[in-house]
Amino acid sequence: MASRAAEQREEARQSAARLEAEGVRNVALTWVDNAGVARVKTVPAQRLPEAAARGVGMSPVFDVFTSDDAITESDHLGGPDGDLRLFPALDRLTALAGQPGWAWAPADRYDQLGAPHPACQRQFARRMTERAAEAGLELRMGFETEWIVTRAPEGHHPAAADAYETLDYPCAGPAYGMTRVVELSDYLRDVTEALTVQGIEVLQLHPEYAPGQFEVTTAPGDPVRAADDVVLVRETVRAISARHGLRASFAPSFVAGQVGNGCHLHLGLYRDGTSLHRTPEAAWGLAPDAVSFLGGVLNALPALLAIGCPSPASYLRLQPSRWAGVYQCWGVENREAALRLITGAPDDPDGGHAEVKTFDAAANPYLAVGAVIAAGLHGIECATQLPEPQTGDPGVLGVRERARRGIVRLPATLSEATDRLEKSAPLYEAMGGVLHGAVLAVRRAEEAHFAGSEAEEIAAATRWRW
Repeated sequence: MASRAAEQREEARQSAARLEAEGVRNVALTWVDNAGVARVKTVPAQRLPEAAARGVGMSPVFDVFTSDDAITESDHLGGPDGDLRLFPALDRLTALAGQPGWAWAPADRYDQLGAPHPACQRQFARRMTERAAEAGLELRMGFETEWIVTRAPEGHHPAAADAYETLDYPCAGPAYGMTRVVELSDYLRDVTEALTVQGIEVLQLHPEYAPGQFEVTTAPGDPVRAADDVVLVRETVRAISARHGLRASFAPSFVAGQVGNGCHLHLGLYRDGTSLHRTPEAAWGLAPDAVSFLGGVLNALPALLAIGCPSPASYLRLQPSRWAGVYQCWGVENREAALRLITGAPDDPDGGHAEVKTFDAAANPYLAVGAVIAAGLHGIECATQLPEPQTGDPGVLGVRERARRGIVRLPATLSEATDRLEKSAPLYEAMGGVLHGAVLAVRRAEEAHFAGSEAEEIAAATRWRW
């Protein structure tokens, strides 16, 4: 332990010297709580070696924070007692292009004796990635990040819960229109440049459907890196927006009744470096393990919604015929299916992969990738098969026709999704009782907080939380 601390200290010393030479004076260490909010402790750059060797203190109570900063409790967590240590992931230490003088690193959480904190979501994602590797599987994951941008109010911020807040969109162009790119070309250029400087490979950036809405897609990587990346993407977009006098919202429902923000998870499966989505003569090009993995994800979707759609606001977004994937089905290049198979170009060896369309940015991304891997591995263990793919929009089918095809509605409320997560033995086993219990406690608290609230009130109260 002592030698490891010395190695960490020396690596951090070299990193701190490099950062200070670049004008960086402070380092933000982030973790994401179970409500999906990125929390932070910061240290001066010259204190980074000490933080890397000894960690930075923080309370375990953050595991039961809700999105409105209230505090609930679980059987294992809650109250003022205890302390943890945040250890920066030095391999992800990044000077922030949108915040001059600052750097960022995600943090892993340990107890005072150096044991992994059982509710650390980043370490959960790592454990599931390692479990997949032990089964001979490599996963490459990436997120699409959607956000809505408005002009920041002058002199003050409106009350977060003001349903009548005036929303001043800085662009008027149509959905997916080039007009929006012209109107905000400097802003979008700066977003792309900042991400690139920070080592994030941008695949696409384009206007989306809702007013003021955009989407950026970044290159896939290993699951933990993918989750790190999406945290960095969000905070970079937020910082660049502020520098342009704008506010960015990643909330699943920005305005009740309108299309909200998703955060779709893409995943590709490989064995020995070879894609399992490129198997000749196999149905849909999927190797048997890919079929079972995706079958496991499909079967687990009702419970996974409590992970990937963790707010009552999430269920305002999950409406039929809005490409959000509200029915438990899969399809080949079907954007209304909750699980979409993307075939890719035939000559692209890495083109085939799958997309979980239901998730949004209120989700803790580490929980999201870890839970999806756990569900997929359970599918392999059970040799789960995929049903026939759905074509077309299941929302336009009659109830009887959906029943005939075995297509059911995914949970329409957070309460229903949380019930399914509570009963999911595979996810309980993967997450462990402490993390599983903390997630359930936060979900129940969110339900109780918004019980009886109108859709407009929920959207307004959560608009600027993510």
